[in-house]
Amino acid sequence: MLHDFLSNNKDELARRCREKVGKRVGRSATEAQLKDGIPLFLEQLIRTLRIEQTATPMDSRRVSGPAGGGATLSEVSVSAAQHGKDLLSLGLTVDQVVHDYGDLCQSITDLAVERDAPFEVDEFRTLNRCLDNAISDAVTEFSFQRDLLVASSGALESSKRMGFFAHELRNLLGTASLAFSAAKAGNLSLSGATGTILERSLNGLEKLISSSLDEVRALNQSGDVLSAFSLSDFIAEIHAAASFSAKFHGCALRAPVVDANLALTGTRDLLIAAVANLLQNAFKFTKPRTEVLLTAYAAGDRILIDVADCCGGLGPGVAEAMFKPFSQSSSDRTGIGLGLTIAKQSVSANGGTLVVRDVPGHGCVFTISLPRKELPT
Repeated sequence: MLHDFLSNNKDELARRCREKVGKRVGRSATEAQLKDGIPLFLEQLIRTLRIEQTATPMDSRRVSGPAGGGATLSEVSVSAAQHGKDLLSLGLTVDQVVHDYGDLCQSITDLAVERDAPFEVDEFRTLNRCLDNAISDAVTEFSFQRDLLVASSGALESSKRMGFFAHELRNLLGTASLAFSAAKAGNLSLSGATGTILERSLNGLEKLISSSLDEVRALNQSGDVLSAFSLSDFIAEIHAAASFSAKFHGCALRAPVVDANLALTGTRDLLIAAVANLLQNAFKFTKPRTEVLLTAYAAGDRILIDVADCCGGLGPGVAEAMFKPFSQSSSDRTGIGLGLTIAKQSVSANGGTLVVRDVPGHGCVFTISLPRKELPT
């Protein structure tokens, strides 16, 4: 079994990966670099392979995520994202992020050939799925954090421009004040040299202020600036309120822990109402004694909020019509068919999107996507 082989050779595989990094970047990989990388990924891969040998193989998706490359919250996605962030802080490149996981794949293959260790095709499929998900999440987070650094540099440049503006404003205003004081004290005509200095200073002030106002208007064309609020607190508030409704409908509501550093902007009440509508829809249609899952996580420059149920899956054409006003595809007509429409409009009003994904034979997943922010430090 591949999981036994990996478990018995973890140290050797980690050593080989460190050597490959050293040859490629000219220095050995440090413990800090590997902490959320290869050793942790190996543990997750081993657990995934073991779960897939049980009677409930799909439970492995909570550890390593599904195939297909879609954004989802799993243990691998969390640790891979942290690994991508760590590699950026060490001054490495996105190429290094990809190669880190490629090193492991090559090391596993080389060692298996050396020790003549045969593995099942399905086990290699699982290995490739886990590597694909880990690389995707690590690269996505690396790119987001790099863009964040660029944005921070832009903010620093903006501060410098503001300093220049204040400095020039003070100089022009000072010159104008001195000219006015001189003219007033000496009872001088404003048509002379002193008046010319005053006029030139006032014209300079007008141009400086007009130029700054143009910059402000350009910045504001993208919309109003809203304060960021904690995603973790947002989900906790929704979970606390919706838990009672879940019990009333005979199902359970679970919300995994959310990264405390994540934030989003928008009209908070509208977004709470949107998620609440999705949860009420899930409670209504999920099968009795099943679980509704509320997850919130980052994927690159987006915040994703998933509401997953166990309704059994969507019928043909249902996904395309369910956001239309008064649409009711189920025999349950206790509502008026506006909840999903309102949710979609509320999310759109905050610069986001709302989509649904069918999980045939199991249920469906509604996903809200919103711009990602970071809480001020």
